Parts: sequence; structure tokens; C-alpha cells
Amino acid sequence: MQEKGIKNKTYHLRSSMAFNVIGAIVLLMILFGLISCLIGAVSFTNSLKKEYSTTTYHMADTAALLVNGDHLDDYLAGKENAEYEITKGRLDVFCETIHVSLVYVIQVDQSDYGRFVSIFNSVDNTVDDSSYTPWELGHKRDTTNDEYRRKYKELYEQKAEYETVYRIKTTDGQHPHITTMVPVKNSAGDVVAILCMQRPIRELRNARKPYMIVIAVSTVLLAVIGSLLAGAFLRKQFVNPVQRISNEATRFSQENTKGEELGNLSRIKEISNLAKSIDTMENDMTSYVENLTSVTAEKERIGTELGLARSIQENSLQSVFPAFPDRTDFDIYALMDPAREVGGDFYHFRLIDDDHLALIIGDVSGKGIPAALVMMVTNILTSDRMRMGKTPAETLTFVNKDICERNRASMFVTEWVGVLELSTGKLIASNAGHEYPVLQRADGTFELIKDKHGLVIGGLEDTVYTEYELQMTPGTKLFVYTDGVPEATDAEDKMFGTDRMLDALNAHPEASPEQVLKNMQQAVNDFVKDAEQFDDLTMLCVEYKGK
Repeated sequence: MQEKGIKNKTYHLRSSMAFNVIGAIVLLMILFGLISCLIGAVSFTNSLKKEYSTTTYHMADTAALLVNGDHLDDYLAGKENAEYEITKGRLDVFCETIHVSLVYVIQVDQSDYGRFVSIFNSVDNTVDDSSYTPWELGHKRDTTNDEYRRKYKELYEQKAEYETVYRIKTTDGQHPHITTMVPVKNSAGDVVAILCMQRPIRELRNARKPYMIVIAVSTVLLAVIGSLLAGAFLRKQFVNPVQRISNEATRFSQENTKGEELGNLSRIKEISNLAKSIDTMENDMTSYVENLTSVTAEKERIGTELGLARSIQENSLQSVFPAFPDRTDFDIYALMDPAREVGGDFYHFRLIDDDHLALIIGDVSGKGIPAALVMMVTNILTSDRMRMGKTPAETLTFVNKDICERNRASMFVTEWVGVLELSTGKLIASNAGHEYPVLQRADGTFELIKDKHGLVIGGLEDTVYTEYELQMTPGTKLFVYTDGVPEATDAEDKMFGTDRMLDALNAHPEASPEQVLKNMQQAVNDFVKDAEQFDDLTMLCVEYKGK
């Protein structure tokens, strides 16, 4: 009998609303805390690794300045011995001063980067209780592995400012470390050797353990406290009132008599209204239940639709990069820096198929919520039309007609639409009153393409747009933007202008699309300085790499 009573109590506990609601919240809060702990640990490790790599690069770059790249062959030939000894002494002092294990300079065989010869080699075994033996001048050795071979090649071909190799788990008896490599150049700017700096990273291991303990304890503790507080609130304002309502409904269904009024049971409006509804409608419970079910379903439907609309608006602009990590035939980046209010600018890009990339950028007149709504509608109409395989001109013609039919607020949109054929580099574009695009030519220079403008979207319903063709070659880029770039204004009401925009682009013609936009953003910020931002700053850049 006692065992049966325990089972009944356990069953009632597990089936009670308080146990299920509060128990679920407790579990979710603890799970959230553990996930936060894991994310924090990973972020901490990655941040520390990045910091180690960056600071070691700066130290290695400084050490490379001590080496005369014009005399390396002379050192190997036994010449310039006095200068060699001075440089070696400086590197030895530098190695000990900045507390790194190794600083060494090597010349790599550029035929396959599989061998190298040592020129300088400074060792400080006291830094990490290591047992390295310095290499003599002219010591030859095979490259450690393919990772080093690839990084040597990147540095010799000047495709990277520096390279870093992480050795968190070592198998040769050495302690965890990183090796950062920087090029050593001669007076002509050619890479003639590589300076390598090995730095222990025991701080990563030592710092991560207490960090994880603190984060784990803190998050779990906060999760438990939050769960208890949430549980207490829910019990008072939700669980207990609902239980009273449930008991009254059960009593009424059994007795069919008017009971004691429930009154205002909770600060939660829906629960309080439900209690009052039971008080006033006990004489017709069937109607009440049907009406309540209908109202609840309608509220859920409206809430779902509003949530979906809000989600669509928030995600109408792509912000995850790289956008197409599996594609090597092009690279793309875009950003929007809104002014004080919700932005009216927009951009969009998508693969229509494996060989065609759609590019869209636009600017809605005005600012605020009306402009944001028109922006979202125009963006959706345009991208959807492009997805159907329509040409840029056909797309703008359709979007203009659709906007004009419902444009009671007399708002207009400037928009540029293009389709890049990835197999050939051919770009078909159409312009509805938008800013001129900028194309990088084969020689690396950026120039303004003064294409023929059609009327703005929302102007005249019968407008028919035309299109034109541009040719991109592998390695060239296309830059499109809104008027917030050339019309950025400084404190003296001077505009940034297209000339400064082209100068900023041509200052770094080899930059990636992401860096192109960040360089432009920096150039605009340097120009306007402390002046208030006048308009949204929206840009898109695509680099065509070819097959």
C-alpha cells in the first residue's frame, strides 16, 4: 500500500502543470548555461590564439628589420663576417628580450620549397624549458611538412604579409607553441629569405582552465537562480491561477452550479480575463469553450503571421559572409551602414543557377519605417523576378509597374540590377535612376561606367527599361553603391564625390571585395570626420575570378 501511494504521488507530481512548466524552465536554463560556457570557452581560445598570432607577427616583423636582405648570400659565402656577427648578436638579444624560444632566418629552395638553409639562429631555452640546439650558418634541412611548404610559397610570392603555424598538440617532446613567419626583403623589395619566430603558448592552456571553471560555475549558478526566480513568478502568476481556473471548471462541469467568483487572479492579462470570463459565462460553458478556442486560434494565427513578417524584414539583407563558401569563381561582399533611422537602402544577390549571379542594389526615397517597408517590398519583388530568370530590364519594368499600381504615398526607388555570367564574365545590367556603377579594368584601374539611366521606380507606370552589357575579366571587380557614398558630407558641407571615391578604390586595386568596402567606409569616415551622417551608406562589390 505504501509503495502504491508513493507511485500515485509521483504520477501526480509528474503530471502537474507546476512540475512540468517549472521543471522545463529549469532544464532549459541549465542547458543554456552549459551551451554559453562552451561557446565562451571556444571564443576565449580563438581570441587568445588570434592575439598570439598578431602580437608575434609584429615582433617578427620588427626582428626582420634587423636583417640586411642584400647581404644574405654574402653571409653564406663567408663574406661580410663583421656585419653578420653584429646582426646575429642583435637577434640573440632580441630573442632573449621578448622571451621567445627561437628566432631564425632561412633561405628556402624555391623550386619546390622542400629544403632550406639556415642563416641566423637565435635560441633561448629558458623561456619554455626547451632543449633546442642552434643551427650553424649554412645548416641545411628538409622542410618540416606540406603546411610549412605552402606557407613558405605564400610568403615568397608575397601573397601574405605573414603566416602562422599552430602546434597545440606536439609529438616531438616539445611544448605547445606557435611559429610565425615573415618575409625578409632586399632593397629592391624582393623576398630573399624568411624570418621565423617560435613562441610558447602555455598561457593559453594555463588561462583556459580557470576561465572555463569560472564561466561554468557562473553560468550554472545564474541559470539555477534564474530558474528559481522564473519558477516563483510563474507559480504565482501563471501556474496557481491556472490551477484555480481548472479546479473551478471541473467543479462546474460536475455540479453545474454558480461558484465563488475567481476575480483578478493574475497580473497576466490573458489569465485574468480567462478567470473573469468563467465568472460571467458559467451558465453557458459550451459556448464559452468554443469561443475561447476560436479566439485563441485566431490570436495564434495573427501572432504567427506578425512574427513571420518581422523575421522577413530583419533578414531581407544578407549579412553572412562568405556567402558562397564553396564557390571559387567569384567573391562577393556587401554592407549597409544606416543613418539615424531605419534604412531605406537595400542590396541583394543570389545564384539564379550555377552560372548566373544576380546583383541588386537600390535606394528608396525618404527614411524611416515607410522607406523600410517600400525597401522590403521592392527587394522581394526584384529578387523574386530575377529568380524566375527574367532579364534585368524585364525585372525593372515589372517592378516599376507593380510599385506604381500601389504607390499612393508617391515614393520612388532608384535601383541597379545586373546578372553576371560566371563562365564568361559577361555582365548584363539595367539602371533605374541609380548611381553609375564602377568597373575595374584589366590593368587594375577602377573607372565610372556612365550607363544610360532609366526613370526611377515608381515614376511612370508605362516605363520600359533597357539594358547594356559589360565584360569582366578574371581578377577584376565591380563596385556598386548608393548615393550615401558620393554625397557623404563633412562639417563644411563639402561632398565626398565620385573623384574621391575612385581615388579610394584605386589606392588598393588588389584588395578583396570585403576589404574594398571597408577601405571605402574608412575613406568616407576620414572625410566626414565628426560630421553627422547624412544618409545610408550601402555598397556591394563582386570580384570575378573565372573558372
